Amino acid sequence: MPTTQSPTAPEAVRRIACIGAGVIGGGWAAHFLARGYDVTAWDPAPDAEARLRRLVAAAWPALEQIGLAEGASRARLTVAPTLAEAVADADFVQESAPEKLELKRSLLAELAATVRPGVVIASSTSGYPMTDMQTEAAGSAAGAGRLVVGHPFNPPYLIPLVEVVGGERTDADAVAWAARFYDVAGKSVITMDRELPGFLANRLQEALWREALHMVANGEASVEDIDASITEGPGLRWAFMGPCLTFALAGGEGGMAHMLDHFGPSLKSPWTRLEAPELDRTLRDAMVDGCERTAGDRTYADLVAARDQGVIDVLRATGRLGDTQR
Repeated sequence: MPTTQSPTAPEAVRRIACIGAGVIGGGWAAHFLARGYDVTAWDPAPDAEARLRRLVAAAWPALEQIGLAEGASRARLTVAPTLAEAVADADFVQESAPEKLELKRSLLAELAATVRPGVVIASSTSGYPMTDMQTEAAGSAAGAGRLVVGHPFNPPYLIPLVEVVGGERTDADAVAWAARFYDVAGKSVITMDRELPGFLANRLQEALWREALHMVANGEASVEDIDASITEGPGLRWAFMGPCLTFALAGGEGGMAHMLDHFGPSLKSPWTRLEAPELDRTLRDAMVDGCERTAGDRTYADLVAARDQGVIDVLRATGRLGDTQR
């Protein structure tokens, strides 16, 4: 497979083109500006520039609170009249057009044909695999080979996560370049080994959301109770310790192995409208091994202390700890 040779190292990127200036594209623009980049945006809507500048202005106080990079300024935002002018000098392109497959296909093909050779082009799609979006782009390193998914979470200027994955025609080095760039640009990066519709976090969110809809539709719970069940319960732990390690702690010092061996049969209980996977030895061992890698050198006591302190920190940060510590 040909190799995508970017003309600019991830650490040397200076100008970013944001194609699409809605909520996500505008959020990306605000993030990149706060990190000290020059940003050129383009959006075909007649009022796009005014909306974009309002969005960036609204985001700026929060960005100032968390800290701006040296040289960061809203004055470094330019809105170009055409797509070609927006990407002319770009070292990286972030596409954030509406979530319509045919639009994504044609726009990414146009970008691949217009952007300087080697410059990586990332899509903010929230669910489409890149394989499905790169079908109309030229089959070369300068075309489909440099198209990757860079999926953010709203608002992109505050939520750290970005999921990076290529398509069947994407060059591996384009994925590696994008992952490194996002890391340099201050994001928390997950580089996926394979495509999965919806990626990782959206699939997990969707499972929870779907079960919530079932509960409301069947009169089993109110919207208020569903939200409180997360914000006052597992959501406090998920802010700093994911569901796998959280469940591992439920197994006590025996960890994930004890939790699965003890509670595994309950996976067949009809608690949700989602079918449970078969808990065979391969899945069991993968969960145990993964939790052990995540825990690293931390003991069970270390993890419990980290979890407890994390819950306290989240409660304090959200104003729910009260005056008990005063």
